Amino acid sequence: MPIKTFLKKMYFSNIILGLLFSFSSFSLVANDSANATENATAPVVTKTESTKFDPGKLILHHIADEHEWHFFTVGHFHATLPLPCIVYTASAGLQVFSSSNFKNEHHEEIPYNGFVLEHGKIHAENGEKVYDISITKNVASLLISAVLLLTIFIGIGKKYQENPHRAPKGLQSMFEPIIIFVRDEIAKNNIGEKHYRRFMPYLLTIFFFIWFNNMLGLIPGGANVTGNIAVTLVLAIIAFIVTNVNGRSTYWTHIFAMPGVPKWMLIILTPVEIVGVFMKPFSLMVRLFANITAGHIILLSLVSLIFIFENAALGLAVVPFSLFMNVIELIVAFIQAFIFTMLVSNYIGSAVEEHHH
Repeated sequence: MPIKTFLKKMYFSNIILGLLFSFSSFSLVANDSANATENATAPVVTKTESTKFDPGKLILHHIADEHEWHFFTVGHFHATLPLPCIVYTASAGLQVFSSSNFKNEHHEEIPYNGFVLEHGKIHAENGEKVYDISITKNVASLLISAVLLLTIFIGIGKKYQENPHRAPKGLQSMFEPIIIFVRDEIAKNNIGEKHYRRFMPYLLTIFFFIWFNNMLGLIPGGANVTGNIAVTLVLAIIAFIVTNVNGRSTYWTHIFAMPGVPKWMLIILTPVEIVGVFMKPFSLMVRLFANITAGHIILLSLVSLIFIFENAALGLAVVPFSLFMNVIELIVAFIQAFIFTMLVSNYIGSAVEEHHH
């Protein structure tokens, strides 16, 4: 049934689509009842696995990275944006081609030029090692967010330079309270008056980068960038470098030779402190990845219930709850940016803190 295929493949986190699901549930139940009456004497046909709704496959499809940007499907029409594949092998060298070459006219995966796309990964048909540096969906979304950040904040910076004493207008008035919030409530409180200024560009960058990408991920068809553990890993590594490069002697003394502690206790405490240095960025990585991914999975799972049980009444219950979860996700998008920035500033503050007698 084309409408069923269409609704199954839409991005379910948008409440407008949730309403469509509710209405379609009535239609699907009515159609199924009519078909059952018309075909009462027809041979019974067992539903094959290929036509059975698979919520796990759908959820993984929407949260995973891809070599094309899929927006929606209507019948046999797939609205997708092919992305460039950039691969290198020892025998063939560097090759650049469109990801559309991996799909035929029926949108089925096919080999191309000695490569095959399986489960979102490019492999060589001869088993050779493939170095894939393609522009995937997440990479394209990262570039879009970078352009947005640069465009918005370069424009705001120019306005402040031109009229430093003028009241903010437009985007200035929107972002100035947030910038002041990051400065006063995060940077100053955790790093201190003496050192916070040199870390403000970094803290503002990670705050708005995470917030923007969290919000872009909630748009229908958007990429799950901050739900990609590779992205959160890089953010955590940068935080680790910034924290430890700026660590003062008192910071390292506290780790390797904690003052006021008996020497024999250092045998136990020093390894614990060293492990703690690496656990801090690890917790940053996992916290952001897990919270954002869990939010997407919950939303998709809720709406998938409509198609698992094929119940119209269930659709009426799922839609308002999906709306509630969408509002929660908008709040979480900001909170996760705040928590990540707050923890990083806390770690930096402990590293640059001066010794108090």
